[in-house]
Amino acid sequence: MRTNRLILTGIFLLMLIGALACRKDKNNNDDTGRISMRLTDAPADYDAVYIDIQQVEFKMRGRAAIMLTPNRPGMYNVLNFRNGTDTLLVNTTVPVGDIEQVRLILGANNYVVVDGDTYPLTTPSGQQSGVKLNLHTTIEANASYDMWIDFDAGKSVNHTGSGKYQLKPVIRAYSALTNGRIEGYVLPLSAMATVYAINGADTVSAIPAPDGHFVISGLAEGSYQLYIEPAVLTFASFSTNVNVSFGVIANVGTITLL
Repeated sequence: MRTNRLILTGIFLLMLIGALACRKDKNNNDDTGRISMRLTDAPADYDAVYIDIQQVEFKMRGRAAIMLTPNRPGMYNVLNFRNGTDTLLVNTTVPVGDIEQVRLILGANNYVVVDGDTYPLTTPSGQQSGVKLNLHTTIEANASYDMWIDFDAGKSVNHTGSGKYQLKPVIRAYSALTNGRIEGYVLPLSAMATVYAINGADTVSAIPAPDGHFVISGLAEGSYQLYIEPAVLTFASFSTNVNVSFGVIANVGTITLL
């Protein structure tokens, strides 16, 4: 009988340990959410713009900063990620709470290619500690969040003269919940047009793909002037108003310049 009691006691202890372990695992899962952060780009008149991204830091309210290494740390040609194309930077879990800021930690290998020639991109001393982005998002337990870092290469690379270029990143950060989009087609391709979405002092641009397709993402809700400017002056510019709402793609169809 004593042996049976010992066996039953051992079984009970094993069951209790297993239950506590399961409870602990469940609590750990309940204390995190998943973030997928992607890199995309606004257009620029360069052959290539390479940015050396080494780490991504999330600053959360009331918690220590979370430092993450990208899936592929190193150089990214941001001009490869336009018109709705992006690349995954990080895909990981983070503690629940409020994200207040994202910081990109850049390495030293940043450069621009202009007409086939390569020039280093120097970084102002004030940004050598990282590029800071305000992104206010609340992470809830067991939820997944898609976020984008939109690098505006045209505004971020400054030609200072004598073959020297400076990197002063102009970047927007937005999530799937704050992603207003306008898309469509601009023809003919020979017009070499640039598309602008204008809301007050905020202007976001896109260069159509080889088939004429364009996407402008990360827009706040509101009314925008969609302005299309051809580089070939024999074509006339075009302008229309577009209403942007989160969760809805404002498709303007095909616009043919005359």
